[in-house]
Formats: sequence, C-alpha cells, structure tokens
Amino acid sequence: MTEVSRTDDGFHVFDTTLRDGAQREGINLTVADKLAIARHLDEFGVGFIEGGWPGANPRDTEFFARAADELDLRHAQLVAFGATRRAGGRAADDPQLAALVNSGAPVVTLVAKSHDRHVELALRTTLDENLEMVRDSVAYLRAEGRRVFIDCEHFFDGYKANRDYALAVVRAAHEAGADVVVLCDTNGGMLPAGVCDIVADVLAATGARLGIHAQDDTGCAVANTLAAVDAGATHVQCTANGYGERVGNANLFPVVGALEIKYDRRVLPAGSLAEMTRISHAIAELVNLTPSTHQPYVGHSAFAHKAGLHASAIKVDPDLYQHIAPETVGNTMRMLVSDMAGRASVELKGKELGYDLSTDRDLAGRVVAKVKEQENLGYTYESADASFELLLRDEVRGSRERFYTLESWRTISEQGPNGFTGNEATVKLWAKGERRIATGEGNGPVDALDKALRTALDRIYPQLAELELVDYKVRILEGQHGTGSKTRVLIESTDGTAAWSTVGVADNVVAASWLALEDAYTYGLLRAGLEPAE
Repeated sequence: MTEVSRTDDGFHVFDTTLRDGAQREGINLTVADKLAIARHLDEFGVGFIEGGWPGANPRDTEFFARAADELDLRHAQLVAFGATRRAGGRAADDPQLAALVNSGAPVVTLVAKSHDRHVELALRTTLDENLEMVRDSVAYLRAEGRRVFIDCEHFFDGYKANRDYALAVVRAAHEAGADVVVLCDTNGGMLPAGVCDIVADVLAATGARLGIHAQDDTGCAVANTLAAVDAGATHVQCTANGYGERVGNANLFPVVGALEIKYDRRVLPAGSLAEMTRISHAIAELVNLTPSTHQPYVGHSAFAHKAGLHASAIKVDPDLYQHIAPETVGNTMRMLVSDMAGRASVELKGKELGYDLSTDRDLAGRVVAKVKEQENLGYTYESADASFELLLRDEVRGSRERFYTLESWRTISEQGPNGFTGNEATVKLWAKGERRIATGEGNGPVDALDKALRTALDRIYPQLAELELVDYKVRILEGQHGTGSKTRVLIESTDGTAAWSTVGVADNVVAASWLALEDAYTYGLLRAGLEPAE
C-alpha cells in the first residue's frame, strides 16, 4: 500500500458517526446503514470516515470487507479504529492490530491511555509500559504502510491529574510516527477556556500535530472543538447531528458551518456546504431518528421567525435577524404566523405563499385579526401552513372555498363480546349537485371518518387517490377542565410530491380531527388544480 504523505493536508474534518455516533442509545446500525451513511458523509466532503473496530465485532468486520467492494469514496479516506497492543506483548504479534491491517483501511486510529490512573487501574500495567505500548503499536502500523492517528483517551482529566505523564504520552505517539495526536475530552466535562489553555500548552510543549475529540456532557462540545482550533488544533473529530454516547459528541454540522463561514476555512469541497441540511436529514432518516427541528444551521426552525418585531425588520433586510443566509447551508427562511404576528409577519408569510398583501392594508389587518382570534380559541398556524393558507384565501375571497357541502357526520365505537372494538363512521354531503352518503370502518373513529369522507368523494374527485395522511397529533389544551377540555389536532398529509399540515380545534378529539381533515382535503384538491364547487 502506498504511504500517504504526512504533510499534504492542512486541516482534517474527521467523522466518527459510524463508531462513536453509533453508541447513542436508540441507534442500531446495520452494515447497509453504515455503508449508506458513509456515502452521504463522503458526498458532504469530510476527509476521514471512521468505520468501526474491525475484529472487535462481526458487524464492523463485515463493514470493512464490503466497503472495499461497495464504497467508491471521492473525498474521504476510510479509518479503522482499534487499541494499542496488549501490555507485555509485541505489536507484531497482536491479533487486534493484525485485524486493523487486514481491514484494508489506509488510516488507523488507536485509542491510548493518557490518564495515569487509567493506566494503572484499567490497563493494570506500569506507566512506562503504557508508553512502550504506544510507541510499539504506532511504529508497527507505520511499518505496515498505515497512516496513524492516536486518540488520547481521558486526556484533559489526565493532564489535570499528571501533566508530565499526559505530555509524555503525546510525545511517545508523535515521536513514533503518529500523524495526529487527538486530545479527547472523554467524560465531556471541559469548558472552552480550559480546552484552549491546555491545547496551547500541549502544542508548545510537544510540537505534535493536535486534534480534538469532545463529548457534549456540559453542552460545550462544539464550543470546545472550536476553542481547540483557536489554540492550534488542526484536526476535529465530530459526528453527524451530534450522535454519540450519553448526550452525544461534537456536532459535525455546526462545527463545519463555523469553520467554513465564521473562520473562513475551506474544509469542504466547493458547493458541499449548500448540501448540509439535506445530508443532515438524510442521515437522521437512516438512523431512524426524527431530525432535531432546533439544530443550528440545518434544523427546520433554524431560520424560522415568529415575533412581529423580527418580521418588521426582516421585511426591510433579512440579515437584521439572521446570522447567515439560510441558502448557504441548504436551508430556508420561514415566517411563522401566530398570535404574536403583526402586519409585517402576515405580509411576509403571504409573499412566501404567493400572495402580495403589501398593497392592501385592510386585508392584511383582517388576516392578522383573524389569526389572533383563532389562536385565542386554541388554533396554531406556525405548524399548520396549509390551514393558514386556507384562512388567507378565505379572507381574500370573502368566503370559504368548498368542494362539497356537509350535511352531517357521525361516528360509532362499539365493544364486542370478546373485547373487540369496532369503529364506524357515516358522512352525508353534497358535491357538484349530487347527494352522497358513505360509511367507513377504521382502526379508530378518525380513521373511519377519513375512509368515509374519501369514499363519499372519490368518484367525484379521483385526485384524492393520491392523498395520504402521514401523521396525526393530538394535544389537550391547557387551562381547560379534565375530560371537557378543548382538543387540538394536527394532521400532516402528502400527495406524493409535497407534504402539508392542517389544524382543527374543538371540544372533542373527533370533531377537532374532522376540521383538520376538511382542511387537508380542501388543500389537497386545490394543489391538484381543481376549482371549488362553491
């Protein structure tokens, strides 16, 4: 294998989602998942992808075997993770190190003890032997043509306990040929000022190229990573969306966003930054976790504005309340309409939806008043854009757009002799001059209503075959009384090309669901290009 130059890359973005990130509670990746995530990370443009610990478990061993045939990495190098040789042995005879070589990965990360108490209590060996384990392991892998990074586990705690020994571990790794010595805040207890001071001291005392691996137990992993960069670290270890053990690791996306935008460092290929939001959400889907809506840069709410004061300023210049243009990272600005909304919020939201309200102050005022009136009843439009657009269209038109006229609906839930509960709904309505009566059975009364309404309308509006309800949320509104409380229902629907949300509020869950269903159907038919019957 051709040896990689140790001086041809000035700054490393190192991703460990497939190893450290996979230790998050609730994440259980298959080999196929890991391969798919690796492709996304490579597309994003990280420099190194740590794939796991070959030889330690069958899944990681299989990953490296399949990666050789199935991964065609354009930007990243694959990294195998392992540990220094066992105490009292020889690196050349160590089966774990042999597995790292056999993985075929061009880069190896070795975890090494740098805290004196961990050496003596966990490894049960001497401080001198631990240094020799580092030297021997690095030298062996270098001789096998591998590039070597050393993760100094518990480094910051070890530095505080015994600075001289922690520095001795860094020197041993550096002098043996490790390309980067990574200082790990394994317990996640550090704060930025302390990280900056220690990294600067280690750099001055050893001359080694330094990296940073920060856990987020104090909520400072991203800040600690950037503090280490400020002090001279040129290698950052992160995970996508901050996944990791306990509360997680330094989040790849805010770290890279800060480096590219705030530090003006080109750490990604040209054009990759604009893919950040898409990559973040794609990886979230693969690990089967809902993307965090409030994540910096890439969250759905990262550039969402609700307060009327903000909207007034944004109407003049979006930069007044945004630290970057959302498009820089592939995100979008959103205006949220709520009882906090002023005229500027409504005008901006209207513009976003294709309505120019700036020339009709009376109309904008009516919409603002209607929103505040409805939200006082329990409605929320910041999570129901489709219902807001229908409200806006109603005010523009002066009346409700309807594809049918409801006569009545009812639901029946019954208990059978064997404990089975049946749910049936009947809907009576008029559409295009025709009276329609339909029934539906479902898993619950709302499902039955949906099926009955669809049956009543499907012959007249065949476009409803594309409509699907994909999410359903119920909330009992605060300030009410027990079982007599008002209920708010949010429904998310899709036609296969776009998704939208609608809201209904009533004294019971079925009535609230009906209102949200009506909005969902109306909006879906409008999207299909149909004209209302009335």
